[in-house]
Amino acid sequence: MNGTLIPNTPFAVDFWQIRKCSHVRLFFLSHLHSDHTSGLSSTWNRSIYCSPITAKLLQWKFQVEETLIHPLEVGESHLLYLDEVGKETMTVTLIDSNHCPGSVMFLFDGYFGTILYTDFRYTPTMFCNSPLSTEKRIDVLYLDNTNCDPESVVPSRQEATEQIKEIINSHPEHNVVIGLYNLGKESLLIELALAFKTWVVVSPRRLQMFQLLRLSDVFTSEVGAGRIHVVDQNEINRFNMIRWNQTCPTIAIVPTSRRMKVTHRDIHVVPYSDHSSFQELQEFVARLKPYSIMPIVKGKACQAYFSQYLSSRDELKSIQIPETVEKCMKKNSKHHDALPHQFFKPRTLDIPRGVVFEPPEKGLHDCNGADYLCTEELSWCYASLKSFDAVVEQYFKKRNKLIVRNTLD
Repeated sequence: MNGTLIPNTPFAVDFWQIRKCSHVRLFFLSHLHSDHTSGLSSTWNRSIYCSPITAKLLQWKFQVEETLIHPLEVGESHLLYLDEVGKETMTVTLIDSNHCPGSVMFLFDGYFGTILYTDFRYTPTMFCNSPLSTEKRIDVLYLDNTNCDPESVVPSRQEATEQIKEIINSHPEHNVVIGLYNLGKESLLIELALAFKTWVVVSPRRLQMFQLLRLSDVFTSEVGAGRIHVVDQNEINRFNMIRWNQTCPTIAIVPTSRRMKVTHRDIHVVPYSDHSSFQELQEFVARLKPYSIMPIVKGKACQAYFSQYLSSRDELKSIQIPETVEKCMKKNSKHHDALPHQFFKPRTLDIPRGVVFEPPEKGLHDCNGADYLCTEELSWCYASLKSFDAVVEQYFKKRNKLIVRNTLD
């Protein structure tokens, strides 16, 4: 999961684990890919700031309350309050990240300095428009390091698209199945539809999303209406390839820069990526010249590759949290901690059926000591993620006899 709690501030980007961020006042969503939305659901009850397109998708997919979603126009700077008294503010500017529909980079400016959060496919035109055209110095760059590997080869999206066209052209009698995630690479599908003059068949759910995005009218959910079919990427496997080829000759194309195991001769993996290549990352960092870099993909270090491009400071800048902001952050944390205890203690699971343990003696003893495992104890074991076999084994060590009565209906 990608997501960041910005240190010494009351805001977070793509971070939705509420119990770990009780001090946070402002939540920002960069785009709607699943690794950036883990924890979001219809029960979310805090304000979310995002692009207008993401706002539409957010309400459609997660049914988040509309009043909690605050769309911010891309390319404009927005003033937001960091405390409850309106004394401390920051500006946030949304920048098109060239990644997927609605995706943006966030440029934050406030008492904490200047922070740029990215998940993007770099293009030099990003420096032609404000705010990056102003050569503003960045204190911390949260870098999309998905393809941060000098040995990986990631062509431009146009080059990858041409590779895909060549594969399709070399199989003129075949249906084409393309494996994708839920959102992204729509421009590729549109280009293929126009190049091969065919409908692109998608699921009703995906078609509904494309209609919401007002994409070109080249998509349909009518089975068999077109030569190109879109499925979830995890459906591209050996079993389905055999099944599809029993009906009609079929090839599968997976446009991704991620390494994946090919399980069938007719599966073609093409390094089409919506993330910046290593060379593009180098160019971006060299032009930006930030003071420091933080990777957004955890556990995948990248700072060493860009140290030569970083700006240097005469002295280390320490961040002083304004009193009103610090008070607000502590208040939010206390409010979270003050919730009734029953909201946090483990819930006893109701097990109406299953295996019941009875003692060999006539009378039933108290659960705390003794000769049988009561439903409450079993529930606690389940809640603690102990396996059923471990419970039985542990009991046998204490008692030589165990009567098991199966009460399954």
